[in-house]
Amino acid sequence: MQSLDTRHGARDPDRDRGASAGSPTRARRPRPRPTFSQVLGEVFLTVGALVLAFAFYESYWTNVEAGRQQAAANEGLDELWQSEGERVNPRGRFTPELGEAFARMYIPSFGSDFHFAVIEGTDEEELLAGPGRYTDSQMPGEAGNFAVAGHRVGKGAPFNDLGNLRSCDAIVVETFASWNVYRVMPMSGDPTTRQQEAAACFTDTQVQRMAGGEYAGVVGRHITTPNHIEMINPVPGATTTEVSEGAEALITLTTCHPQFSAAERMIVHGMLVEQIPKTGGERPAVLEES
Repeated sequence: MQSLDTRHGARDPDRDRGASAGSPTRARRPRPRPTFSQVLGEVFLTVGALVLAFAFYESYWTNVEAGRQQAAANEGLDELWQSEGERVNPRGRFTPELGEAFARMYIPSFGSDFHFAVIEGTDEEELLAGPGRYTDSQMPGEAGNFAVAGHRVGKGAPFNDLGNLRSCDAIVVETFASWNVYRVMPMSGDPTTRQQEAAACFTDTQVQRMAGGEYAGVVGRHITTPNHIEMINPVPGATTTEVSEGAEALITLTTCHPQFSAAERMIVHGMLVEQIPKTGGERPAVLEES
C-alpha cells in the first residue's frame, strides 16, 4: 500500500535534494560601497554624539562633584573660623595652604543663594572645589589686587554670570574678621563717562583716580587673551608687581570666554569701598542688594 503522500502526488524529499545539488549556484550581488557623503554623515553623527556627551558631562556630572567639594570647603571654613580663627604669620598676614578655603564670596545681584567658599590656588584640582585665589595676588581687603579665577561652565560654574555685572554692583568677601565690600569699577573708558559712573558709589578721591589717575585704564569688565597675566597685578595692566604706597584695594575676577571655550578671558575689576568688622554675627545690609 502506498502512503497517503505518494498517492496524492507528494514530492519525494530525496529527489528534491538531488535536483538542488545539480542546479547551478545563483551569483550573489556585490554589496554597494558607501559613498563619501554617507561616510561624512556617519562622522558628523559620531562627533555630534561625542560633543553632546561631553557637554552633558561638563554641565552636569562635574557640577555634582564640584557641589560636593564646595560643601566640604564651606564646612571646613566654618570649623576653622569657630576653632582657630585666622592663622597669621608674625606680620599679621593670613597664609592659607593650597586647596584650603579661607574666605567666602557673595555677589548680591546674583541672588541671596550665591555664595562660594574661596580656595587657595588656581589649578584644576582647586577650581573644582570653588573659585580660587591667584597665589601671587593680595589677600581680601589688602592694598593691591585680590585676584580670583572661577569656572563659567560646569564644575559648579561660580562665574557663569559675570557678564551680567554692572558698574557699582557689589562683590562682598567675608573673612574671619571682616566683610570686605568691593564695587565694580566703571565700564566705560571715556574719562567723563567714567567719572559719572564712579560718582554713584565711590569716594571723590577714588573717582578722580579712576577718571584720570593710575586706575584710569582699569575698566569694570573686558575681554582679553589668557597671556595677559598683568591683569592680576596690583594695578591691572601695569607691569609692576609691587604694591605702591597708597594703592587702592582691588578685586579681579577671571573666567573663560566665551562659554565652552578657553580661547579668551572675561575680566571683572572692582575697588574696595568699605571694610566692616564682624561683630555679633550680624550680616551687612549690602548682602540684601539685588
